[in-house]
Amino acid sequence: MTTAPLPLFTHERVTTVTGERSGLHITVALHSSAIGPALGGCRLWAYEHWLDGVADAMRLGQAMTMKNALADIGAGGGKAVIALPPGRVLDPAQRRDALLDLGDLVESFGGAYITTEDVGVTEHDMLIVRERTEHVVGLPAADGGAGEPAAGTALGVFASIEQVLLAVFGSTDIAGRSFVISGLGQVGSRLARRLADAGAVLTVTDINPSALAIADQLGATWIDAAHAVTTPADVLVPAGLGGILTAPVIEQLPVRAVCGPANNPLAERSGADALAARGILYAPDYVVNAGGVIHLALTERGETPETVDARLRGIGGTLAEVLATAAAEGITPLDAADRIALARVAAAR
Repeated sequence: MTTAPLPLFTHERVTTVTGERSGLHITVALHSSAIGPALGGCRLWAYEHWLDGVADAMRLGQAMTMKNALADIGAGGGKAVIALPPGRVLDPAQRRDALLDLGDLVESFGGAYITTEDVGVTEHDMLIVRERTEHVVGLPAADGGAGEPAAGTALGVFASIEQVLLAVFGSTDIAGRSFVISGLGQVGSRLARRLADAGAVLTVTDINPSALAIADQLGATWIDAAHAVTTPADVLVPAGLGGILTAPVIEQLPVRAVCGPANNPLAERSGADALAARGILYAPDYVVNAGGVIHLALTERGETPETVDARLRGIGGTLAEVLATAAAEGITPLDAADRIALARVAAAR
């Protein structure tokens, strides 16, 4: 049995295979190709049940449709998941087998789905996937690819945070504002450095204790990961895995706003309404964390770094549009973002 219910099946195609080489359950969930070929990364993660991996791919694939529509990159949405049994660790040979199996599955979609890296997968892994399919982006820059998109994601979140501060405090000035950053991975650490350089007061945490070195470098206060949602701040920045904003957490959350790169920080969609009821501004995750796909899509098309940078900073403008729509129509920012994205998908059909 799954540990969480499967999402509604609104997808064009969901395919799960047992990898011929790896024996692992691998899923590609193509949600929509109305706007263009579906673009979304592959997640390599452990799940209690293989169907949990399918459910994760389906949820994330749908979110990618919304993200890519608002990012205006001419792409639809999809996601891949390589599901590991609990406690399973792949050695290099087994990892290579899993990635080759992923490549075969992606190839079977005939270009309707394009994969890239996500949690647990790197740009170097994409070189292995490319051995089996050309429908892959995000390869290392040294190999002619777009490279690691984390810097682009961090820049987009930074621009979004400025808009959140403007909406809540009437100014985009980051200096002196307090932030709790939960997760100091590729994106979270880059974002933390940008915020520190802008004069933010940082409290940070990560499940990996080695990230304490980053906190020391930035002069940030380190807390236990369990305290991320109980520490007062102006803005909570979820930058790790999703689902941290449960109903009990939201009831006591001591912040004015939530804005971060983590996918699906809301444990349930109703959390957006609960946050609004408490006067906490929630910036929809798939709006603010779109920098990665913008970087990948535009770089792969040969756009100049200046053009890419301008589009990344433009994520702040997209969020401003979402917040304005929410205010004008008396709905949550999440509902506003969905409404704008779905209108674009419908227009493409």
